[in-house]
Amino acid sequence: MAEEYAWFKSSYSNDTGGACVEVAVLAGCVGVRDSKDEGGPVLVVPSAAWASFVHRMSASAEARG
Repeated sequence: MAEEYAWFKSSYSNDTGGACVEVAVLAGCVGVRDSKDEGGPVLVVPSAAWASFVHRMSASAEARG
């Protein structure tokens, strides 16, 4: 699965070895994996659930200032 899709990290990620995830847009869903383990397991969630998660995290960050 990992080789078939374009994976990307947040623009906030850096190369200091931190805990980063990568995401890939799949057909009707989003794949999420550990950036340090490209061949490891992939969490697959429906696109609507991912959009809701991102929206809530963005709103939470805005509320914190």
